Amino acid sequence: MKKLMALLMASLLVLSGCSSSTTTTTNEETEAPSTTEATVSVDEEKSADVIVVGAGPAGLSSAIAAVDNGAESVIVIEKADKTGGNLLLTSGSMSAAETSIQEEEGIEDTKESYVQDILKNGANLGNEELIRAYVEEDTAAFEWMLDNGLYEMFPEGRAKAVFAPEHQLYSVERTYKPKATAEGYSSAAHQVLDTYVKTLDQVSFDFNTKAIKLEANENGQVLSVLATNNDGQTIKYTANKGVIMCTGGYSGNFNLLEKYAENGGDYLTSTTSMGEGLYLMQEVGAYIDEENMSYIPTFPMGVQTGERTGTIGSTYTWKAGGITVNQEGNRFVNEQESKVDVREVALEEQPGAVQYDIYTDKILEDLRAAGGSMMFDLYFAEGGRAEGLVQSADTLEELAEKINVPAENLVATVEAYNAAVDAGGVDDLGRSYDPSTVGTTYNLAINKIEGDKYYAIPLKALCVMTLGGVTIDTTGHVLDEAGNQIPGLYAAGEVVGGIWGKFVSGGTGVMGPITFGRIAAKSVMNDELATGYTVAPASNIFDKALFENNTEVVERFDMSTALTDGTYSATVDGQDGPMEVEVEIAEGKIANVTIVSNNETESVAANALSSLPETIVAENSVNVDIVSGATLTSNRILDAVTDCLNQASK
Repeated sequence: MKKLMALLMASLLVLSGCSSSTTTTTNEETEAPSTTEATVSVDEEKSADVIVVGAGPAGLSSAIAAVDNGAESVIVIEKADKTGGNLLLTSGSMSAAETSIQEEEGIEDTKESYVQDILKNGANLGNEELIRAYVEEDTAAFEWMLDNGLYEMFPEGRAKAVFAPEHQLYSVERTYKPKATAEGYSSAAHQVLDTYVKTLDQVSFDFNTKAIKLEANENGQVLSVLATNNDGQTIKYTANKGVIMCTGGYSGNFNLLEKYAENGGDYLTSTTSMGEGLYLMQEVGAYIDEENMSYIPTFPMGVQTGERTGTIGSTYTWKAGGITVNQEGNRFVNEQESKVDVREVALEEQPGAVQYDIYTDKILEDLRAAGGSMMFDLYFAEGGRAEGLVQSADTLEELAEKINVPAENLVATVEAYNAAVDAGGVDDLGRSYDPSTVGTTYNLAINKIEGDKYYAIPLKALCVMTLGGVTIDTTGHVLDEAGNQIPGLYAAGEVVGGIWGKFVSGGTGVMGPITFGRIAAKSVMNDELATGYTVAPASNIFDKALFENNTEVVERFDMSTALTDGTYSATVDGQDGPMEVEVEIAEGKIANVTIVSNNETESVAANALSSLPETIVAENSVNVDIVSGATLTSNRILDAVTDCLNQASK
């Protein structure tokens, strides 16, 4: 009924004189207007000094900086129902050089050192000019955040800089790990930005609104955004000064992952970012270097939580003598390699982008004794979030069968490894068995793979961000293939490509978008818009089909199955504890779905918790789409309801 009313209202608006928006592009060879014109009926028009598309870290930072630089009105368009973007999925490590925190701790650092570390960590494939622009502005952005509440968000009330082993280490301590203090925030950076932007009367948000097209005016200035909202209306947003695109990367787009990474289709992801903003900007000429599109960093520690989704988590059993094998039962990397990118790339190249951590009771015992089992206990111990992934067996042959690897290969691999432990020294993969190395970060104990029980846990390459995207200059202007600025169009955040190189440096995933958002907003408010630019699609524009959602609805249950009336309940593992769901079957159909209790992250899960049960009842089916932005919670609800349906079918 709601959808019907929305359509009726939209029809009335059209009949009562809504405007139409026509985009005319030019033919690249003749520079004559194209014969195809896209006309879209517009239900409402809005204007502001600045239009920001996307309410993640780049979008929030852009909106704030625009006001700081004189904007009297800013509209932020966001397709989800809340701010945060990828900051909803991470605690958000940050990095900056020459900070007041480093000064307090007596840490000597320089911006030049930071530049060189980023270049090195990115395999010297990054854009030095953009990196220097980032590093110069980054310190000011970080200090602004400290002054606006970040300082009080560090553990034990004491701010400090640290090394972060989940990424390639910097040459000095310049990573910061504050924790959000308010309910509903996963990231301290999100809390600071969101809290501050809410104090600005000049900034308004249109949520549940998705940008579908960028438009240029008669002067060749890209100042308009067409968008649709959940009520089925099309709105035209026009900026007086400029449009800042902050629409994120493509780590949730398996079409693009498959296209640009050898085993990308097998990666896990923790996001739903499809990268649609890339195509919208290409339509008005934005250049994308396709080489950068292949720069897709992963974590070699993805714990599978859904059909294609996962979260960061490692067993770390290899720190105490465990090994890692691929789907063929062979070791493929020095498990204790300190360069994270080496292990990252090695896993990406394996069949299925999957590895199995092999260990024994003695190995786990030593890991715990050395204080290295926190992540193992969180995920894989009894009652852990991913306890079901653990496979155990009395023999290696039995274990091989359970994880579907060739038994002869696994046995031979373990025998060779055990012989290397006995021999000491360094093996062919570079792993050391020298007792003097025990006690270092990646070597807590030396053990053979032997005992009464053998264990295996699968981990996959996990993609949480991408490094390809549109090309910008050091002031945030989007550039075309010839290197010309596209008047009125700016970009910041993960939608920009070619900044960092092949790998990302610790903390830049958070501070990069925040910093470039500030840079873009300053430019928007201080530029004089050029005229006479000819807008035309990029010559290497993507196939639009690549941006269609390719997550198929999973056939979880045959809904033609006869169901017995009654009330059924099921409990599944949740984000920070179990989720209990109750399903009522009446007259053989799903009459009601109730989330009895849950331990989900409210800021991420709210929409799925409220809307998905209604959808299941309305469609009398568990074979429905997941809720965008809440993949993990959606899958948990659907798994629990499926369990209840299985009970009702017996």
